[in-house]
Amino acid sequence: MEMKILFSTVSQWLNQGEDVALATIIAGSGSTPRGAGARLAMTAGGSFTGTIGGGALEYRVQQMALDALKNKKSASKTFALRPGDRDDLGMICGGDVTVYIQYVSALDEQARKLFAYGEGQFSQNTDTWLVTDITSEAGWRMGICTGDICVGDIEPSAIQEKSLFANRGVLVEISGRRYFSEPLARAGKVFVFGGGHISQELVPLLSHLGFACVLFDDLPKFANKELFPQADSVITGDFNDISAYINITEKDYVVIMTRGHSSDFAVQSQALALKPLYIGAIGSKKKIEGISERLLEQGFSKNEIDRVHSPIGIAIKANTPAEIAVSIAAELIMVRATTEPV
Repeated sequence: MEMKILFSTVSQWLNQGEDVALATIIAGSGSTPRGAGARLAMTAGGSFTGTIGGGALEYRVQQMALDALKNKKSASKTFALRPGDRDDLGMICGGDVTVYIQYVSALDEQARKLFAYGEGQFSQNTDTWLVTDITSEAGWRMGICTGDICVGDIEPSAIQEKSLFANRGVLVEISGRRYFSEPLARAGKVFVFGGGHISQELVPLLSHLGFACVLFDDLPKFANKELFPQADSVITGDFNDISAYINITEKDYVVIMTRGHSSDFAVQSQALALKPLYIGAIGSKKKIEGISERLLEQGFSKNEIDRVHSPIGIAIKANTPAEIAVSIAAELIMVRATTEPV
């Protein structure tokens, strides 16, 4: 969500004729407020969006961004976040960060088109990377890449290098050129089965975290946009035949929280056969054991059944629907962060 807002805002500023300074953490070591890929964008009028961690570091970077806008020139700087450093920021994190300040002119038609294109990628459900050639600070080049297709100005030979397309921000040297690459958008939807109290807390939270959500229930009073305005889509359908309504792929997440054991079992058995990236099911120990026994009788192996995260979520002693939603969201964040794109 953060990158989506940033791209949308930068695209709007450029189209309004405002130059933009885009600050990105391109490398870091030790303890730092945020890692590689954290960004903020700023205009000469002081408007900004995004964050690289706040505090003294962010203030100093904002001043550099204003200088870049004034001088119409990109720049980079490494900060040591510890007391007594030459550029003492009053921070005691102990790490180092390198920040690249990218001057983007509103007169640069290619840049305007690229940011507009990037804004549209968030609705495509495709693994997409933002790649910046920073070999020359003043003459940066940028591309938006999906697989072996790259829109923008990146050397064709570079996009054949697999290390460029990781699940995190990376600084890579290819044929003597330096590239910073980070995921812009990730493929994979979260299919939430059941529109009860926990789902009503979970869907807006996941949407804020950049997950595209589909809410599925068999009753219209639960499957409606009034309850789930943040969902990409809301579907009323039959829990016993989910494939008649949706297509679940190996990059998707399945969250099972229907109103009854039989519906949970029906969805879980279908989901296991479809082999999504993640399956999580809510329930008590007794319920989980009962459903597992039925799945074994259906012919699923113990290894297949053990793929299901049940009880769902990270164990944080959650009790309320909102707390349980946080525990589920945390588990999905961990799965997304530790899964390399294919």
